[in-house]
Amino acid sequence: MRLIESRATLLLTYVILTILLVITLFPIALLVLNSVKPAAQIIQNPLAWPETFRWDNFTRAWNDARFGTTMLNSAVLSGLTIVLVCTTGSLTAYVLARRKIKSWKIVTFYLLATTTAPIQLFLFPLYFGFARLGLINNAVAVSVVYTAIWSPFAVMLLRTYFLAVPKELEEAALIDGATHWQVFTKVMLPIVSPGILTVALIIGLYSWNEFLIATTFLQRAEASTAIVSFFLLSGQYSSDWGEIMAAALIIVLPVIILFVLLQRRFIEGMAGGSVKG
Repeated sequence: MRLIESRATLLLTYVILTILLVITLFPIALLVLNSVKPAAQIIQNPLAWPETFRWDNFTRAWNDARFGTTMLNSAVLSGLTIVLVCTTGSLTAYVLARRKIKSWKIVTFYLLATTTAPIQLFLFPLYFGFARLGLINNAVAVSVVYTAIWSPFAVMLLRTYFLAVPKELEEAALIDGATHWQVFTKVMLPIVSPGILTVALIIGLYSWNEFLIATTFLQRAEASTAIVSFFLLSGQYSSDWGEIMAAALIIVLPVIILFVLLQRRFIEGMAGGSVKG
């Protein structure tokens, strides 16, 4: 009886997972299907198989959206943000995990409040300040804004990793003559590297897809990001949906490939960060 119940449970689990897999992959499959169709066929029936394959959709999308330049801008901006967030976030998280702070509840409230506060509240003051300082169309300045927005999340997540590391490791390193900086860089960072990788992937994805700040502070065509140039493909009166679908696939493809390559480390990192602190 138990064997039958276990098999039924296993079968039900596989059925549910299959349904969830289909639901998850359906938008991507629909995107791939329509990226090689003429616009008229997409409007007529987006679920139909292509009558003719329009491979030139990708060429036109790449040229019209200037992906050669804008994707490089997105990569640079995402890379700068990842470096800043991981550097400042790991240092802050280590201090909060290892030092007894009397006002920890206030710090926690501040981090949660800044995580949930909408960026629209700060957009106009930031813009006028950046314009006064001449920082419009500056990718480094925009990466600082991204860092301020997403650092609280990184600090909260990385703190749980540092809390999971036994204090005896630090004490042993200090007894051996290591400085606190050496303990942090040589002992702690290698141990919490899965958490740093997880933060890097999440922050990189956020930066790659962010639109509001990018379109506000990066106004020149040569400084715009891929997501902004993708948005500009849609015309006011008409749109070539085949080209738009191809452009969307071009933008999504690097993220999918990166996640597939690092999915095991990402899942391990998320599981390791579930320690309650």
